[in-house]
Amino acid sequence: MNLPSRISLLTLSFALAACSTAPAPASGIAAPTAWQGRTDAGQLPTAQWWQAFASPELDQLIQRALANAHDLAAATAQVRQAQARAVIAGAPLLPELQLGLDGSRQHLLHGPGNDPLDVSRSLRTYSTYGLQLTASYELDFWGGLRAARASALHELDASRFDRQTVELTLVSAVANAYLQGLALEEQLRIARLNLRNARDVLNLVQTRQQAGSATRLELAQQRSLVAAQERQVPLLEQQWQDSRVTLATLLGDPVQALPASHQALASVQWPGIGSGVPSELLSRRPDIAAAEARLAAANANIQVARAAMLPKLTLGASLGTGANAFAEVLDSSAYTLTAGLLAPVFNNGRLRAERQLAEAEQAQLLENYRSSILAGFADVEKALNAIHGVDRQRLWQDQEVQEARTAFDLAQQRYGAGAETLLTVLETQRTLYGAQDQQAQLRLARLQGSVALYKALGGGWRVQR
Repeated sequence: MNLPSRISLLTLSFALAACSTAPAPASGIAAPTAWQGRTDAGQLPTAQWWQAFASPELDQLIQRALANAHDLAAATAQVRQAQARAVIAGAPLLPELQLGLDGSRQHLLHGPGNDPLDVSRSLRTYSTYGLQLTASYELDFWGGLRAARASALHELDASRFDRQTVELTLVSAVANAYLQGLALEEQLRIARLNLRNARDVLNLVQTRQQAGSATRLELAQQRSLVAAQERQVPLLEQQWQDSRVTLATLLGDPVQALPASHQALASVQWPGIGSGVPSELLSRRPDIAAAEARLAAANANIQVARAAMLPKLTLGASLGTGANAFAEVLDSSAYTLTAGLLAPVFNNGRLRAERQLAEAEQAQLLENYRSSILAGFADVEKALNAIHGVDRQRLWQDQEVQEARTAFDLAQQRYGAGAETLLTVLETQRTLYGAQDQQAQLRLARLQGSVALYKALGGGWRVQR
């Protein structure tokens, strides 16, 4: 080969190798300039974002989940698998060395011997010993090996981002389950309080009925109300126990090992959360980062498939010794150099189909990447909208509870004095119970809205560029 031909081949090799580092296609989705929902002036989430709720019990539960959760342990194992695959993919970029030591012994059992045998009637036993060091190396002219390593490294990044997604989902689920349990405890407290009030009214009706100032119908109506509220208590107890089972499962423990809660729902704070600008979300959500990493891996796989369609040049070298006696195995040595060129000629379209498969996978992952970006934007918008909507409802709900309590107290006093009918007492009692129950649910919704916004913003995680 003359010098111009060598330069042309080298130039072509570098050009094709550069293709393996080509960036993955852009998403083509423009981020909005601002969120549509109302935003607060608070800080962006930090790594320990759940501490902003000022709940020591929640902090302990989350730390316990991070240490014991089985889903998180499985995701960590997947990261280790990806690390091993990255090492395997990068190994062919350097020569492979093998050291071999062998020995053989032939002994003629009977007969004169034959040509394939090293032994004969005059030399009935023959021994050989050998020591060989072999090196082999495939020249990565077309960048396929480098592209395979790049694909494995991108998959490793994706597995790490997946683990962060699992962790964020786990922490959010623990927070939601814990808050749900507190809300059910508060609803139970309200239900028992209203049940006690209903029993007090029932005693009053029974007294009036015995005195002849109340009818049997009024007595039956109040007994029906007491029975309905009696039924509500075990229903809420069942839901509360279910929430504890859910929480214990997230922690990786049986429900019997779950400690009792001593915190009231009203003592849990919801912080002001800054949402930043939409463009920042692309680097704050691990699921979006994972989709981007897989798209980059698919882009590298296309280069691997293209390189498989081109010739491969393999170099080899070996250094070995041999002797008929083990003590003389190092007395003589020899080396061997080899070179081989292997080019695909006919494979019935397999290599072309593998390239088309890689291109189709890239197209699919590009659409997945776009979907994850849009889903991230939607999650933040929904969380902001939910928080704003609940805040507006709570302003009126607090007033409703206050007025309903005043109305019930007045109705009860007037009924005891004979100035009001039982129907009025019953209606004000139902209204108070419903308003208090709704107040607890709205507080839960507000707290869970903060959790949802933290999760939508990716927690305190940021991709390292």
